[in-house]
Amino acid sequence: MSLKRVILEMGHGNDMHGGDYTKAALRAVQDCIHHSSLPFLRTLGVEPKTMQIEVTIGVQQPEKVDKAAIAASLPHGQVTVKVVKGGLDVPDEERGGVSVVAMAGVAVRLDLEAHLGLA
Repeated sequence: MSLKRVILEMGHGNDMHGGDYTKAALRAVQDCIHHSSLPFLRTLGVEPKTMQIEVTIGVQQPEKVDKAAIAASLPHGQVTVKVVKGGLDVPDEERGGVSVVAMAGVAVRLDLEAHLGLA
């Protein structure tokens, strides 16, 4: 099986008042998938569950992201989630909190040879 990346979307999300890294990451992933339309799946007869989806999240505190919640937020495919240091924390001096900005990259890979009958 030779997987080829067929989609790459980037997005960002934030939690302005709660400092919740998972909430910001979920919003970043939703930003990605709301910019994509995948009509080629129907055109090529690809089962959405066969997509390999790789999610990379960048936040300042990667250990605070619930990877299972991120994976569960995607409607199709076999999802893997990697969380790395990135994004942005913006301190709120007045209330002593932080606004969290997360960045996301969502890549979709398919076995094109199998789907196009080239195998």
